[in-house]
Amino acid sequence: MTLANAAWTLAASAFNWTPDVVRAERSAPAIAIAIVADGLTDTIEIEPGQTMRSFPTSSDDEVDAFRQGLEEAGGAVSIVGASLDDVDARGVRRSLEERESFLLPQLRAAQRMGALGVRLPIGQAGSELLQRVLPVLRDLDLVLFEEIQGQQTPDSPHTAPAVDAIATIDDPHLRLLVDISMLMPSLPPSYLEELGRAGIPADFIERLASDWRSPDTAGAVFGLLRSGAVPPAAMTLYMDMIVRFGRSDASVLRDILPMVGGFHLKFWDLDDTDGRVSQPIADLAVELRGSEFAGTLCSEWGGHEWLEDDPTEMTRRHLAIAREALSS
Repeated sequence: MTLANAAWTLAASAFNWTPDVVRAERSAPAIAIAIVADGLTDTIEIEPGQTMRSFPTSSDDEVDAFRQGLEEAGGAVSIVGASLDDVDARGVRRSLEERESFLLPQLRAAQRMGALGVRLPIGQAGSELLQRVLPVLRDLDLVLFEEIQGQQTPDSPHTAPAVDAIATIDDPHLRLLVDISMLMPSLPPSYLEELGRAGIPADFIERLASDWRSPDTAGAVFGLLRSGAVPPAAMTLYMDMIVRFGRSDASVLRDILPMVGGFHLKFWDLDDTDGRVSQPIADLAVELRGSEFAGTLCSEWGGHEWLEDDPTEMTRRHLAIAREALSS
């Protein structure tokens, strides 16, 4: 099936195969290469912290071997997940120069790998570091993407300054990457079931299921947390509602679309009742039509944190849903 725009590239993230990486029945590079070899897609994102034993200063031999294996399978890397270790082993914040030195080998490895660019969380680098590495990005012809997701809307207090910094620098080697976890119309049923098993009250789960986007529900989520009533067994999952799960409409992206170079098509499970999986993708496609967007739209599965489903089957099915939603 052809996408609505030939300039859009549908990709898959090797992060989806984290359970397989943990089991270590195959090497992490072999798992990533198999995404292409198994026919899911010819474009992948990778997390070198999972894929490269020599990360963050990846050896040329390791990078070259991975690139060769991927190219032989008919694939290529789009975006590489970079890292900034802001604090040293003593717990002291690294200087600007030290942070730059930590990032530069990752940029060079990404370029050697043939990647389009690298990805960092929104605002982590800061304007000064972005300015310092910009000449390197130009020399390497790489894009540094800063990712916004979940509750990080473009105008939120902690996100807006970083978005403004990219707009002010105004260089095509600095772009935003948007994770559509920002656009969730409702919560995944599998997630709600897991909350219930972890001890969250049934009436509260029903409220989450029926009225996720209500501001009153958002207040109730914080209220239950502050009350101390969230069981310890549920705490990590519960925090997803505060950090990783958004409740915005795709229209919030209109003003930043000229700065966006890629999207993560985040999914948690494949229950598409009422379009909870497909509709945010279709809404995004509506916003993109008529724009100059020419980047990647990458399937990224976050539900392996509580589901034991097969990553290959989950990603294959999600890519089919995404193709349909993007082309409708």
